[in-house]
Amino acid sequence: MAVAHRAPAVSRVPPRPASPQRTVRTAYRGRMDDSSALARLDRRVADCRACPRLVEWREEVARTKRAAFADWTYWGRPVPGFGPADARLAIIGLAPAAHGGNRTGRMFTGDRSGDVLYQALYDVGLASQPTSVSADDGLELYGVRITAPVHCAPPANKPTPGERDTCRPWLVQELRLLRPTLRAVVVLGAFGWQAALPAFAEAGWTVPRPRPAFAHGTRVALDGLDLFGCFHVSQRNTFTGRLTADMLREVLRTAAEAAGLP
Repeated sequence: MAVAHRAPAVSRVPPRPASPQRTVRTAYRGRMDDSSALARLDRRVADCRACPRLVEWREEVARTKRAAFADWTYWGRPVPGFGPADARLAIIGLAPAAHGGNRTGRMFTGDRSGDVLYQALYDVGLASQPTSVSADDGLELYGVRITAPVHCAPPANKPTPGERDTCRPWLVQELRLLRPTLRAVVVLGAFGWQAALPAFAEAGWTVPRPRPAFAHGTRVALDGLDLFGCFHVSQRNTFTGRLTADMLREVLRTAAEAAGLP
């Protein structure tokens, strides 16, 4: 089994007014001594300011906050991937929400989408606990890394094609670093699928042509790696029953088996 990843500590109530810059330093305090290539990439991701619209939005949200989270120091930066550097399974999906990942600094954390995803990961034995509420809650992932095709929270949860393409090099680099151990990937949603396939090609995998279409339950073989499609864990999908807990657990369980995870 791959080494578990424990989230770095982050203070929820700071002694002075919040700032996105100070939040990053606090949240990465537990990682700064980690000289691994993936940790260095995570730090570079968190400093990215390549998309002006996303920078303006994420920082405005971090300043104004939501009343329910008035005592939080919002992350207010791009949200790096979460999980061990030797992961055998990756999950890729549009993740940072304005008051979720943009607040907590962890993928799929602090919103209803994350509630569904982490509960399912726990149910199939891939997470140490069924909830992910903050970066200091002790959650560990077992052999799994979660990342996104766009690392910043976009207005209305809709990044533009240009923002998606600008963010792709981060995903390409992350995939290259994970490649020695990576054996399976679950891609959440059509947006993630459309962003991930070019990234896999740029990272060195042979992607079929024409590129396979997204569908829930799709399984594609890529040079020793199994790629799985899954409906996104968005509220729209889970509230309407388009994606049920059983459907999500089945995809995760099948992908874990393909990755050789117990």
